[in-house]
Amino acid sequence: MSDLYGGYAGTRARARVSTTTLFGQVMFLVGIAIGFLAVGSLLGRDLSYGTGRVLSFVAFGMIIAQSFVKPLRFGALGITWLFGFALILGLGLGPVLSYYASSDPAAVTQAAGGTALITLGMGAYGTATSKDLSRWIRPLSFALLGVVAISLIALLFGSGGSPLISFAVLVISSLILIVDFNYLRRQATEDDVIWLATGIFVSIVNIFLSLLNIFSGRN
Repeated sequence: MSDLYGGYAGTRARARVSTTTLFGQVMFLVGIAIGFLAVGSLLGRDLSYGTGRVLSFVAFGMIIAQSFVKPLRFGALGITWLFGFALILGLGLGPVLSYYASSDPAAVTQAAGGTALITLGMGAYGTATSKDLSRWIRPLSFALLGVVAISLIALLFGSGGSPLISFAVLVISSLILIVDFNYLRRQATEDDVIWLATGIFVSIVNIFLSLLNIFSGRN
């Protein structure tokens, strides 16, 4: 993620383009990634929970790899990696989302609506604020990494999702959205487009899953 599991690339001599252009490029990639996620969840709806869990770990590993392998954050390879990650994540989430859609569709609707509102609100605030929030990238990234790691360990031992973990992921992901959109407005260049799109996409998914876990009452 652009800021989820690592920092942005160091200072580079890059030509700036308009913020409007960058915003359009980033959100276009986010939209396509969400489309791949939706296709993956549809294709993976009949997978076993065990298979879905393995695929989710693969997706997690892809994000870690992107954080440390610079070519995975740029150009055609970076775009392919983002869309591949979104598809595999969708496959992994397929069985879970299928369960919620059939057993508690109201929770799915509430989570989707809440995600849209939070994304719009955090994005608007991050874009509008005059403060430079880039110093929060690393602390929030490490905080979310720690929370997600705890959540994955809980799943491995079959303890399920904790409402406290869901709330923590929700809050941290919302804050990361603010920082991402603030960075996009103030400092981003074309080299940051894929990196930012990945971070915003992952934050949106995290917010949706956290709200789904909270609204479903299965904790």
